[in-house]
Amino acid sequence: MNYVFGPVPSRRLGQSLGIDTIPLKTCNWNCVYCQLGRTVPLTNERREYIPGDVILAQVKAALDTHQPGEIDWITFVGSGEPTLHSGLGQLIRQVKVLSDLPVAVITNGALLYLPKVRDELAAADAVLPSLDAGSADLYRRLNRPHPEVTFERLIEGLVAFRHQYSGKLWLEIMLVRGLNDTLDSLREVAGLLERIQPDEVHINQPTRPPTETWVLPPDNEGLMRATAVLGKIARVVSPASGRFDLSGGQSIPEAIINIITRHPMSRQQIEETLADWEAEAVAQALAELTASGQAQIVERLGTQFWSAAPAHYPADAQSQKTSPKARRSSSTKRNVE
Repeated sequence: MNYVFGPVPSRRLGQSLGIDTIPLKTCNWNCVYCQLGRTVPLTNERREYIPGDVILAQVKAALDTHQPGEIDWITFVGSGEPTLHSGLGQLIRQVKVLSDLPVAVITNGALLYLPKVRDELAAADAVLPSLDAGSADLYRRLNRPHPEVTFERLIEGLVAFRHQYSGKLWLEIMLVRGLNDTLDSLREVAGLLERIQPDEVHINQPTRPPTETWVLPPDNEGLMRATAVLGKIARVVSPASGRFDLSGGQSIPEAIINIITRHPMSRQQIEETLADWEAEAVAQALAELTASGQAQIVERLGTQFWSAAPAHYPADAQSQKTSPKARRSSSTKRNVE
């Protein structure tokens, strides 16, 4: 398994070399909008899920195979909550020894109330925590957190981290139509921003397959309302564009799995990413993933997305949640021909 992937196009970080420190959906949140499906089960245990030396060896190998200018940031992000890895602080510091590239951590921020986690993240050049809700009730409805990571602890941690952190603190809010894009909800968040004092606020929209079928991105009015209420430090972040680097895989199917485990991809994205490879090889790789049951097709927002098979989505929204034989007969026809 590759724990280092990309570089991939990032909405905020250019070409980002991703580092995944935990297995798929190891998380203390179960967000309704998560692109990786439901968290089954929720966990809040910090431990070394993946040996640090294995991760660092893969980071070094990836850096050695890319030329200067091909990577803009090294980013701890992936298939769950990276701060659940108990060795994250040491990994950040050792990565900074390996490279002069800036290091970012994309986190839900739920564990920042712990002094040890704050100290670990202090070594990063940028930290991007989430703040999707301005009240405990909406926090529970949107993020569906582990009982130990309460709304009060989330805010406590963000405020405390800002006081000690000198790097870039970029808060992100994922807007969901009808939930946190209302005037009252945005005003509650704006009040918290005055306490937290982030450098920037990034307004995101669910453009990859959200977990729950009813989740929709905000309309233009909702986006305009958010930028007006959240102030000058807030901006709408456009969906990432560009090519995914799949060169780290030992085979085309493995390369695809390494990406869609963290970034589900639409058929168009897959075709664009694999445009430099022989069409027959691409067709064979997609057929192999389908036949082996390593990938699944999830329909959201009027689009089909390829995601890793272990991800949990509501069954009524999956176009293929049957036997490998059934997936082979229908999914191959739709996505390989």
